[in-house]
Amino acid sequence: MIADTSAWVELFRGTGSAVHLRLRRALQSGEALFMPDAVYQELLQGARGPEHFVRLQFELDTVRTFDAHDSREVAWQGAMLYARCRWQGVTIRSPNDCLIAACAIESGEPLLHADRDFLLLARIDNRLQLL
Repeated sequence: MIADTSAWVELFRGTGSAVHLRLRRALQSGEALFMPDAVYQELLQGARGPEHFVRLQFELDTVRTFDAHDSREVAWQGAMLYARCRWQGVTIRSPNDCLIAACAIESGEPLLHADRDFLLLARIDNRLQLL
């Protein structure tokens, strides 16, 4: 499973949402969980200060990194997904969401999220499996 930034935010805020509980269950059970670099960056750049940054980095570094076989190809897929949305009149708020979706498609892993943009992306590319 790949967890989007929005899923991690649900967990860190302790929202009690289905997404929060699903991610917590995955972490507790040792389920295969992968983190694309874009998610890692988004989470770290949201740190409230230097100490929080270091603590967050320590926690996130325990999650396996998503390693693309060909990072250029995944970037191309993300760009193409964004373009296909635009060509069909669909606005995606964050281009990073397209890159994260491309990572999920490339890996064949389902994507856990709490972000409506992924619902739109899944309509554009049915290979994107959402949780």
